[in-house]
Amino acid sequence: MAQKSKTPEKEFEDFARNNFDRSTNIDNKWLPLKPGTQYVYKGYTQEGKKRVPHRVVFTVTDLTKMIDGVRTVVCWDTDYSAGQLVETELIFFAQDNDGNVWHLGQYRETYDELEFVGGRAWLAGIEGARAGIFMKAAPRPGTPSYSQGYAPPPYNWTDRAKVDQVGQKTCVPSGCYEDVLVIAESSKEELDAHQLKYYARGVGNVRVGWRGKGEKTRETLELVEVVKFGPDDLAKARAEALELEKRAYTYGRTPPAEHMPGATGK
Repeated sequence: MAQKSKTPEKEFEDFARNNFDRSTNIDNKWLPLKPGTQYVYKGYTQEGKKRVPHRVVFTVTDLTKMIDGVRTVVCWDTDYSAGQLVETELIFFAQDNDGNVWHLGQYRETYDELEFVGGRAWLAGIEGARAGIFMKAAPRPGTPSYSQGYAPPPYNWTDRAKVDQVGQKTCVPSGCYEDVLVIAESSKEELDAHQLKYYARGVGNVRVGWRGKGEKTRETLELVEVVKFGPDDLAKARAEALELEKRAYTYGRTPPAEHMPGATGK
């Protein structure tokens, strides 16, 4: 279990735009985000007494986007429940000069049996939204929880993270890993619920679990495979992400996403 911190928690993280000299070079050892890398996860969500098959596909594109004065890497996430697409989103990350990976916003679309239901976006620096740290450069037990970003209503993004365990071992379909870091994520909307994310050094997130009584976090996922894209697949992912961006209403206030020259998954 996580150790108790004597350092007081901060509501928001100290975001400094001038501390991102190579912001799109995300090589954090716990969360490397190399363009052209795709992570495929399979598992279940617990819905009452039913266990529903769940699949998540997370792709690091070769697009970048300026948000709140910082150039971010555009990641594309798709979420399937019982084989049907239920959610897709763009997520924006940047790494600061100290090696922390920051989360600067996202655009999310939801679907019902493949029918588009609606989309909603929040971006740091717009309408009170703020950037947060998604992964520390040197996560340590006993340190305070930290904000992973903030967006006021109607988005209500209040997620926080805390180092829960270190030095763990876990095996998933993609392989067995040692020295695994476990991060517990929570939000103000569900105080008695934690999503547990397992990170392997040099790989990233390899497992997702949960604890608590909250409904939203009852999800288990395991990393099935890591795919390295060639130029054609990378171009397809780029095109899909750009189509999503066209539908994001908030983007009228930000520069469009751009292709990252020379990016490749190989």
